[in-house]
Amino acid sequence: MGLLQNIDSWSEKHHPKWLDIIRILLGLLLIQKGVVFIKDMGLVTSVLQNTMLEFISAGLAHYIIGAHIMGGILIAIGLLTRAAVLFQLPVLIGAVIFVNLPTGFSAFSSELWLSVIVLCLLVFFLIEGSGPISVDNYIRKHPDE
Repeated sequence: MGLLQNIDSWSEKHHPKWLDIIRILLGLLLIQKGVVFIKDMGLVTSVLQNTMLEFISAGLAHYIIGAHIMGGILIAIGLLTRAAVLFQLPVLIGAVIFVNLPTGFSAFSSELWLSVIVLCLLVFFLIEGSGPISVDNYIRKHPDE
């Protein structure tokens, strides 16, 4: 049995259902952030142009929006959760390092704290998986349908 199968087997046995509520809320938060970015695309590209990634800001803005909306949907319903998280991780790591960290740690830097919390939750669900209340679990229990 491989390492990923061992982790998946362990997480199936030890996954409390309240963590699924956290996963669903995380997915909804990512969707909401993607919609906010769509509404204010100029803000996203201007923030990216002020970082070291300005030469690819337009393409990166589209990736961020797509990753947030599609990844958020997949995370919320619990379908391909680990894959969706993998697409989110570069976005959140970039948000913490290039966008929010230059403003510094303070009690008033809510965007930095939100990015750090979401990043930690993404890493957690990368390890933990989707849980019992998810499409993945339904597919696993009903393979013939």
